[in-house]
Amino acid sequence: MQGESKTIRDDVEDGGASHLCKTVQLMKKERPELLIECLLPDFAGRTDSIDMLALSGLDVYAHNVETVERLTPWVRDPRAKYWQSLAALKRAKTTNPKLITKTSIMLGLGEQDDEVRQCLTDLRNHDVDVVTFGQYMQPTKRHLLVKEWVTPQKFDEWGRTAREMGFLYVASGPLVRSSYKAGEYYLKNVLRKRNEPEKLREEA
Repeated sequence: MQGESKTIRDDVEDGGASHLCKTVQLMKKERPELLIECLLPDFAGRTDSIDMLALSGLDVYAHNVETVERLTPWVRDPRAKYWQSLAALKRAKTTNPKLITKTSIMLGLGEQDDEVRQCLTDLRNHDVDVVTFGQYMQPTKRHLLVKEWVTPQKFDEWGRTAREMGFLYVASGPLVRSSYKAGEYYLKNVLRKRNEPEKLREEA
């Protein structure tokens, strides 16, 4: 599965969505068998940009909420909004129900268990398919301090909780990141099974 990360382009009207859309379409044209995942911004809530990417031929639409609602103003870029992120994921799924939607949560920032559960509930209510949990690690001294080193056992508990809530796939561990590879083969099989009926119709 091919992956790409994208930051929002404030200097471009659509946040860079049209350029990325053309890139995905070109990749699909050259290699139709490719399964493509993009880690995308929220495009400042611009639904036209979200729709463009959702319909571009993308297979996995990833956008990270990163943390629980309460901590969002301190953890994320000031322009990022918790509910705007959820709305972006929901919009992508509504626009193209065949998409797999994916997000990631960092633990160890001071979040409470009930806040994590609420975040998972919010994600499921917005039709998010895949969630990954990883340990927050302070990149530099200028960044937020680590509030807690979450145990592997706790990560296992969150993994079980998320699976019980109906997520299609969950990866949970201290070193897991949003681009975690362990679930790649599983997601590939899911996508190929989804695409088989459409391929058969085209060949008929």
